[in-house]
Amino acid sequence: MSTIREELLRVEQPPMADWLEGFVSMKVHVQIRFGKWQDILATPLPNDQALYCVTTAMLHYARGVAHAATGYIAAAEAEQRLFLEAWTRVPDTRYLFNNKCTDILAVAAGMLRGEIEYRKGNYDDAFAHLRQALSLDDNLPYDEPWGWMQPVRHALGALLLEQGRVEEALQAYRADLGLDNTLSRASWHLDNVWSLHGYVECLKRLGLDAEAAAAQTRLDLAMARADVEIRASCFCRVGAGCCQ
Repeated sequence: MSTIREELLRVEQPPMADWLEGFVSMKVHVQIRFGKWQDILATPLPNDQALYCVTTAMLHYARGVAHAATGYIAAAEAEQRLFLEAWTRVPDTRYLFNNKCTDILAVAAGMLRGEIEYRKGNYDDAFAHLRQALSLDDNLPYDEPWGWMQPVRHALGALLLEQGRVEEALQAYRADLGLDNTLSRASWHLDNVWSLHGYVECLKRLGLDAEAAAAQTRLDLAMARADVEIRASCFCRVGAGCCQ
């Protein structure tokens, strides 16, 4: 981020990098959210990877997801190894608001492993790792904005739907939208366009037409505010024709 200058991060008293460097990695969250796989792969790693340790780890995570989503499993696994190494180099003193960056990267570890196992056809293992990431995400200290930017349930639901596990996907979307009592209010994503898209698809596929019609109205309103076409709750969904 251009507003966080390197000379500012190098200030040692107080240690500005511990409070600001994590924000530099926010761009890759956006790129993953919108499936910008080639943009991710074209992003160079920082020259000073010790100073930009969170950014380095997040870039390896993002590159791993990008390779997995485009079917390059060996490359994704190579990035996974680099991510795990980079994660160990992030000090416990580095924060993103209320959350330790090491804890945030634990969510990334589960997400990346889930994405890779999914592309390898190990679906049960993939969903187990995504659910682990989901639990870690749910238990991060409350923050605004969230410590982990893309709700794990959006990826979990999309991939469950792709495998025909519609009831499980419906449960994930219902929780994300705050339509049941499984999550605290702070963890809801009310009328979120991504989650609504998956929720409506689940209802339609289960033949719950009345509920689908009601939810479709909310989805239409959310889509009217969106400036990109939403075809799945996650661009990681291979069969949705949404991966670029």
